Amino acid sequence: MGALILRRLLTALPTLAAVVILSFVLMRLAPGGPFDGERALDPATRAALEQAYGLDRPLPVQIGRYLGRLAEGDFGPSLVYRDFTVTDLVARGLPVSLTLGGLALLLALAIGLSAGLFAAARAGTWPDKALMLGCTLMTALPTFVTGPLLVLLFGLWAGWLPVSGLGSPAHLILPVIALALPVSGAIGKLARAGLATALAQDHVRTARARGLRPATVLLRHALRPALLPVASYIGPAAAGLLTGAVVIETVFALPGLGRYFVQGALNRDYPLVLGVVTLYAGLIVAFNLAADLLYGWLDPRIRG
Repeated sequence: MGALILRRLLTALPTLAAVVILSFVLMRLAPGGPFDGERALDPATRAALEQAYGLDRPLPVQIGRYLGRLAEGDFGPSLVYRDFTVTDLVARGLPVSLTLGGLALLLALAIGLSAGLFAAARAGTWPDKALMLGCTLMTALPTFVTGPLLVLLFGLWAGWLPVSGLGSPAHLILPVIALALPVSGAIGKLARAGLATALAQDHVRTARARGLRPATVLLRHALRPALLPVASYIGPAAAGLLTGAVVIETVFALPGLGRYFVQGALNRDYPLVLGVVTLYAGLIVAFNLAADLLYGWLDPRIRG
């Protein structure tokens, strides 16, 4: 397990550097700039602003300076939100995004594991088929469809829940559900397949033949190997919830990282976009590492 963590950490830094450099280059190649607006600036003012922010220097020099500041934990100043640094904006939006993604992941695990294990225990029956059909439908529906649909049904028509902003815990209910539904469908299908495979193994059959209770057979012999497919999916799922929150935060007007990312991209706020992308990439690496550790705990054969 220690060797696995070391290998992951040794590959994480080059991966993050490659993501930052590629994002940096793509942002510069995109048309427009942070100082383009409805009213054009005179050449002298534009040149002074570019010099002040170091945008007049060659691209390799800009990349090197940015990587150096990033190594010190400095994301740089925002080019559009002049009174704030990128670190300030990230500190405002990150707790909202992490709360939204974390709650959505917990809800997806609760729904998906319950549906998958229940269906596998009744393989071939109509509840099994109905649950798997529901999981397929949830997986197929994207968040930009389920989000507005939930707003229409429970916010505008029924009037039960607020549909925008973040003033109370109730404001998180609809966005968390919308974000969790596709992931819960995938987890349900993986859990059902994993448990069906585990129940067919020889040692599980032997446990049943010895007269152990079904609950004991499930918890002691079948559950851990049944969760292996789910564990391998947790890392990408957590990353997908974090990046997918961009759409949900926009739909529900939540003050998370997604809002700053969208506004930064529209306004060509290079440091803000790069800061959010770097943070997303770091969290994705961390989620995948956590998933590897979970997989190693469930299956000791891969520990190194």
